[in-house]
Amino acid sequence: MKNVRQSNVNIHKDAWVEINLESLAQNILEIKKGIPKDKKFMAIVKADAYGHGAAMLAQTMLASGVDMLGVSSVDEGLDLRNVKIKCPILVVGAIPLWAIESAARNDIAFSVFNEEHLKVCREVFERTGIKPIVHVKIDTGMNRIGVRSEDAVEFIEQVRKSEYLRFEGVFTHLAAAEEPEETEKQVSRWNSVIENIDTSGLLIHIQNTAATFSYNFKSNMVRVGISLYGLYPDLPPKYNYRPKLKQIMGLKGRITNIHEVKAGEGVSYCHKFVAQEPTKVATIPIGYADGVSRSLSNKICGKINGQKVRQVGNITMDQMMFDLSGVEANVGDVVTLLDDEDLTLDSWAKILDTINYELTCRLKVRLPRVYVR
Repeated sequence: MKNVRQSNVNIHKDAWVEINLESLAQNILEIKKGIPKDKKFMAIVKADAYGHGAAMLAQTMLASGVDMLGVSSVDEGLDLRNVKIKCPILVVGAIPLWAIESAARNDIAFSVFNEEHLKVCREVFERTGIKPIVHVKIDTGMNRIGVRSEDAVEFIEQVRKSEYLRFEGVFTHLAAAEEPEETEKQVSRWNSVIENIDTSGLLIHIQNTAATFSYNFKSNMVRVGISLYGLYPDLPPKYNYRPKLKQIMGLKGRITNIHEVKAGEGVSYCHKFVAQEPTKVATIPIGYADGVSRSLSNKICGKINGQKVRQVGNITMDQMMFDLSGVEANVGDVVTLLDDEDLTLDSWAKILDTINYELTCRLKVRLPRVYVR
């Protein structure tokens, strides 16, 4: 029997995302098997844990051996603090200057990489007596945010000498961990910094999920994101290990209507599907406003009572239809669109020519979350 928790959202809808916390815990244990025991483990829970619900997943992550949580904004960090998550939290992206005081007051670490950051940190300390917690972000080739590697040693020394800061770490982000040649260039820049600073007492982190599975770099913490949720990033041709993972996100909806479509009749907008013979069609209340792309129309399957059924007709804003030919089903029966077996986010990503990361984030718009073990 499954133990079930429901997040505090609208539940008056016969469709939901189901998150398996047991699989989350198992994924973390599998990932940790390949990580040296002396390295800390940061779980990336930005974008509401890639659409899975950070506040509901955090305790399971921490109980499974995660040391620190990574978010993309101060607001995401505050959401975790508001549900009594007390572990270290780092904002891995840039934060606005006016948010620095909120971060400091709530024990949330953040990235610094320019003089303006340091100026405001000093002002916050002088005003509140609180030392902001900072990690220096180095740009080794991502060209997104960070102090350039050639300027990083001087900047880091300035940060280390700043008595108004709690200097906690130094990090960078790999642009293409799946490509060894590009990665080698960034690692060379990274090493040119790390080998010329005093790293004692600091968290040093460069490895994202793909790099965690593939390389051994000068660092004492890894940052794992997508694979926490049972999905794989692109990996280089040679990697150290590939943990056995389970997709923790499922998607389900109950049948709201069953009717027969006559031969020659079309289904849904534009009649992209036309029945070639009398066809029993089921409708469920999930559409593109819930995060299921209209471009998946007529290209995916679901399961009803363990049997696969084809999705037919254009997916609409709020509903989609399935061909029930040869399947016994009734109004109220559950259609599974995603599971950890053969109805995967990776299969959808392949159809849409995108990445699994994007699809998990799409499914957070208005579907309630149900958490099971």
